[in-house]
Amino acid sequence: MMRKRGKIFPVKNQKNNTMSNAKVYWTTFRCKVDESPLGKLNRLITKAGIEQIDFKNKFAAVKIHFGEPGNMSYLRPNWAKAVADKVKARGGFPFLTDCNTLYVGRRNNALVHLDAAAENGFSAAATGCQNIIGDGLKGTDDIEVPVRNGVYCKTARIGRAVMDADIFISLTHFKGHEMAGFGGAVKNIGMGCGSRGGKMAMHSDGKPQVNANCIGCKLCARYCNQDAFTFTGKKAKIDHNKCVGCGRCIGVCNQHAIDPAFDVSCDRMNCKMVEYTQAVLDGRPHFHICIVNQVSPHCDCHGSNDAGIVPDIGMFASFDPVALDKACIDAVNAAVPSADSILNERKHTHKDAAGHADHFTDVHPTTDWRTQISHAEKIGLGTGNYSLTLVK
Repeated sequence: MMRKRGKIFPVKNQKNNTMSNAKVYWTTFRCKVDESPLGKLNRLITKAGIEQIDFKNKFAAVKIHFGEPGNMSYLRPNWAKAVADKVKARGGFPFLTDCNTLYVGRRNNALVHLDAAAENGFSAAATGCQNIIGDGLKGTDDIEVPVRNGVYCKTARIGRAVMDADIFISLTHFKGHEMAGFGGAVKNIGMGCGSRGGKMAMHSDGKPQVNANCIGCKLCARYCNQDAFTFTGKKAKIDHNKCVGCGRCIGVCNQHAIDPAFDVSCDRMNCKMVEYTQAVLDGRPHFHICIVNQVSPHCDCHGSNDAGIVPDIGMFASFDPVALDKACIDAVNAAVPSADSILNERKHTHKDAAGHADHFTDVHPTTDWRTQISHAEKIGLGTGNYSLTLVK
């Protein structure tokens, strides 16, 4: 099913943004005696203009990472409650959402995903709103969405519940990432809102393979629209001449017997991720928040995490996810590395064009985070140029 959105609503048309110089607001974690960080977050997003959005009687998807159990650097539910409360105060109906993971873990179907969210404290009582897994029970409930100005993806497979929302808000833990270089708003949106098939399309230019876990139950064949499965000795085999790489077989297999082909370059994956973000945001109001604390060197998808590479920096908000990410990158790169961190061990050998330290490349030298920013600007998702306003 192809989803066609209505009026195009690119970043440059939102009230406090231009493509040449986007506004980003930020504040530190320092608080007065009578104010909590959540109160500062409320003041930050108000100053950044979230109340310009008409929430009245509208569904608002708040995209968050619920955290892989065992990892302690994910955003706590308290942050989500502050955002949900703001939406409800403006007459909207917020819900927290994320889509299932491509790999086998504690979040690869809706049941274990919701269990993981509950284990990490995300309940309606804690956040004031419900959790909805965007791509359904097995990660196959998605919508094919056009990608405006797409170079690598003409369409994107996005979780249906994400696309059903009237308004989109990203609430992101800013961190390093082993394939993307960094994980910010764009990664939270593009990779996070892709269904399991969408995630495979971003990670892979190849076709899935059957592994030794196969028991020949033929469930995969029931869900394959291309009739690409054959069975020999009760073991499945995929005809790659017929397979289109949709990833639905990965989602429906209860034995985890089908593996994606993680064969795409980091740069190409980053570009696809940017284009998926374009598909998610195009045609509706959107707003973005990054919390820059516990800046772990790796993704929150791991069941563990290393020490933060820099001290906690603050909270950032903008209508432009690209400018937001760039402001957070610059803030992290300007920070002194934490003594007990992998970054400090790397001796700061990498520098940007201006000769400044590049902490993300120090941690992940085989990636180039700049690909996200440059491709986002190329397709009109946003701009890396920003003006920064401190909210005290």
